[in-house]
Amino acid sequence: MTVPNILTMSRVAVIPFFVVSMAMDWRLAALVLFAAASLTDMLDGYLARKMGQVTKFGKFMDPLADKLLVFAAMVFFLSEGTMAAWVALLVLAREFIISSLRMVAAASGTVIAADWSGKVKTTVQIACVLIILTPWHDTALSSGIRLCDAASWLIAAVTLWSGLDYLIRYRKILRDEF
Repeated sequence: MTVPNILTMSRVAVIPFFVVSMAMDWRLAALVLFAAASLTDMLDGYLARKMGQVTKFGKFMDPLADKLLVFAAMVFFLSEGTMAAWVALLVLAREFIISSLRMVAAASGTVIAADWSGKVKTTVQIACVLIILTPWHDTALSSGIRLCDAASWLIAAVTLWSGLDYLIRYRKILRDEF
């Protein structure tokens, strides 16, 4: 197994510890674990390209690890009221729609790789999850909006933008199939 793939799998391995930290209300531990796992996301892709170790396993597992980590956090945010259900549903819907689009494209021989909007979406989601994990997540901004709500709305906006970007860019695939 390559070093980048080991880093990706370490991100997956952190998830149960993150979940336990959240369940035990050890928010600082959860923040540290999530931050460390997020750093492996940046590092594994960089190393894979630099070392010439881009693998099919990595292409599959890296985005899956990101989604599992972010969804694990969202489940807890929903349960504690720091994220609205519609935000989590939007994120989940975007992932299902784009994954389905990729499957349809693959069936016709086209590969839809992660592009700029998808990378921005993941980066924003991770940054906003980190904000929501901080001790001041419930602080009201000058507008009266809680910091966790502002972060959630940013997640929703960027996720929607990214999903629409993929759908518009690859609409020909959908049009050809339907």
